[in-house]
Amino acid sequence: MKKGTYQPHKLPRKRKIGFLARTQTASGRKVLRNRRRKGRKYLTRA
Repeated sequence: MKKGTYQPHKLPRKRKIGFLARTQTASGRKVLRNRRRKGRKYLTRA
């Protein structure tokens, strides 16, 4: 039987879409700003 497509690993995910990764790029900061404006409970999910 074949493996599923998504094989999660926490550390690479954090490095790619975590809070620190978001703050390092202009577009990422825009994402955080929009999520704050919308009132999200969680700014990043990693």
